Amino acid sequence: MTPTTGNGISRRGAIGTAAAVAAAGWSAGSGAVLAAPRDSAGARSLHERVVRAAALRWRRMPGDWKDGPFLGNGLLGAQVYRGATPNSVKVMVSHGQVQDQRPQWRAPYGFSRLPIGHFDLTLAGEVTGIDWTLDLWDAELRGTITTTRGSVRFSMLVHNTRTALLISTRPSAGEEAAAWSFTWLPATSPRTKDKPADYTGNPDPRTGSARGTGYVEQPLIAGGGWTTAWRERRSGTARLLAAHIVYRFPDDLSGTTESALSEVARTLAVDPDRLVREHREWWHRFYRRSLLSLPDKRIQDFYWIQLYKAACATRAGGPSMSEWGPWYPETGGSWTAVWWNLNVQIATWLIQGSNHPELDSVTSTFKDFEKHLPVSVPPEYRDGRTYALAHPSDWTLRPGAKTVGIPGTSTKTDNNGNLIWALHNIWLSHRHTMDIGIVRDVLHPILVNAVNFYDHFLYEGGDGRLHLPLTRSPEWADATDCTYDLSLLRWGCATLLDCLTVLRTDHPRAGRWREILTRLVDYPRDTTGIIIGAGKPLTESHRHFSHMLWLYPLHELTWDRPADRDIMRTTFDHWVKDRGLWAGYSYAVASVMASLMERPEEALDFLTYFTDGNVVHQNWGARLTPNTMYVEDGNLGTESPLAAAQSVLEMAVQSHGGVVRVFPSVSSRWPDLSFQSLRTQGAFLVDADRSGGRTRWVRVHSEAGAPLVLDHGIDGAVDVRDERGRRLRHRETAPGRVEIALGRAGTAVVSPRGTRPDLGPREVPAVGEARPWGLPD
Repeated sequence: MTPTTGNGISRRGAIGTAAAVAAAGWSAGSGAVLAAPRDSAGARSLHERVVRAAALRWRRMPGDWKDGPFLGNGLLGAQVYRGATPNSVKVMVSHGQVQDQRPQWRAPYGFSRLPIGHFDLTLAGEVTGIDWTLDLWDAELRGTITTTRGSVRFSMLVHNTRTALLISTRPSAGEEAAAWSFTWLPATSPRTKDKPADYTGNPDPRTGSARGTGYVEQPLIAGGGWTTAWRERRSGTARLLAAHIVYRFPDDLSGTTESALSEVARTLAVDPDRLVREHREWWHRFYRRSLLSLPDKRIQDFYWIQLYKAACATRAGGPSMSEWGPWYPETGGSWTAVWWNLNVQIATWLIQGSNHPELDSVTSTFKDFEKHLPVSVPPEYRDGRTYALAHPSDWTLRPGAKTVGIPGTSTKTDNNGNLIWALHNIWLSHRHTMDIGIVRDVLHPILVNAVNFYDHFLYEGGDGRLHLPLTRSPEWADATDCTYDLSLLRWGCATLLDCLTVLRTDHPRAGRWREILTRLVDYPRDTTGIIIGAGKPLTESHRHFSHMLWLYPLHELTWDRPADRDIMRTTFDHWVKDRGLWAGYSYAVASVMASLMERPEEALDFLTYFTDGNVVHQNWGARLTPNTMYVEDGNLGTESPLAAAQSVLEMAVQSHGGVVRVFPSVSSRWPDLSFQSLRTQGAFLVDADRSGGRTRWVRVHSEAGAPLVLDHGIDGAVDVRDERGRRLRHRETAPGRVEIALGRAGTAVVSPRGTRPDLGPREVPAVGEARPWGLPD
């Protein structure tokens, strides 16, 4: 039986003809909405050609989130796949802010992301075929659904600025009765693990219509809630569906419904061509911020899909990157909150190097919600000067009924390092932009209190060194002097002192930070390298690289220092020896670490093993999916493929330790590589070209005037000139490495002596065939 609520309208509420109204401002056959996608050969620019070529394609009906198209704008998400009947197609909608508000439970339940519902296109005939293209350049899904009765052409997008789902359809003869409906889902956490005995879902919604607009009004037990509203307009055979989701807490729900209805009306009052033009303009600007072309076009397409996915999933000022992004997995929805023991951090690495600071939701999250960090501190240590971050949390950093526990006691957790690791991402944002405001307003004040947490528990051992009591290395084992915690504490103290230099100030605790750096115990080690903690060697496969943060991403030890190489090599080789329990992100990080140690062939092997779709964890069936999502034990995760895009960037350019390294780890299987405006530490934008295995030229533009040490990798003597061809002062410090005096807004071009190469980016020749992502056959 179909449940009914409130006004008696069924959970599956018809849209169809009841919502059809005069289509003011809508022209039949609107060129912008229903135009066929331009193929990459007809593109107007190199950026457009490269991005359009990465389009995902479907010739078979996707079954669920693991192989279907996905759309988003950092808040609203949509996924498209098979409906419940042979004559239907489902559009699952979700929203990154829609969550519960019951802090009496831990975040996976108390602040759980909640299901919303799906739009269903019910057709007159059964589906016999599809031809869909997810055009990344326009961020639109377009195509045809063929049935036993006819066909329906459609175009779909999640509007970038209006946070609206727009679906334009044009049915053929025989499919005139094709109609949309909306099915709400119960507002209950889909998680089943560790469910509180007293947990109950939220009440059923109220459904209705007003001013020709359908709506579903979902209350929360805690107050507030959300409303989904939609309306379809028709003109001849052309139809346009607009839907909005508005969430408010703790506001009165009647006002939320009115807002949703008004949003739909405002969207439909705008000419569709203008709506689409606004949407596309943002995405086109987004893609023009950088360019990367490499010979393995399957990997190249994968990289561009990850940039698209990241922009769909998060934006500065919006919710931080959750495991789901803005999407809802109809199956496999156990990760209902925001995980901070690795997931957010690695999922957002690529925004720096790809030159997309507009996606930096981590910095804005901590700036806006610092006030919630004391909640994660055990009550005994809430002194106003101590911060921590328990995971999972909601997107405003509230963990619910959980703290990070007390080291050295039975309440210890593996959460102690979450906050400092997240702050490392914020430090990367500063280093890639040289924005002092990030240090002054976010990084430094929060890091002071994060280091204070550890300082409560440091004690002097018999060796005169400072030690940590029993903590837990993430997803492995309890240990004293846990390497994970030691590395983050050491980085935190060193960075606090660096912050003082940046801010040209002092701090009353600076002496203590120096003391910690001087006296903190060394990392425990044995013949296998640096180990998990004191007396805790790595004895079996370990997917988390928690005991190796000092190698990456902290770069405490570096390949540039010969004395560091043996321990880096030994520890890494031991970790990668047993991969039986690895996750997707393990391969991504192993690829990066291999690149850092000048092992480019291994770096590419780790990357392609994952991107080829191999099952990387046999017990959990963990693998990359056809649409480049990631499934682990049936659950949706976004972090592994996003981290794999960072693996590609680390092959092209690196910038840790004050050195910009161009093409530091490119496999011999990639003879050509070209990139433009990749962003590095020091706020440099770097362009470079490699052909036949040799670097042809490098161009560096300085936004901040930071010191530039460039490892250009060009064999033999070089010319260093500005963009007008004038020689620049420089000093060679090692073969292939120069220091260049480059002021703010200055540009340096480095090329083989006596050459004047064409400095434009290019699409490099392909090596081998590249099957499109999706379900192309």
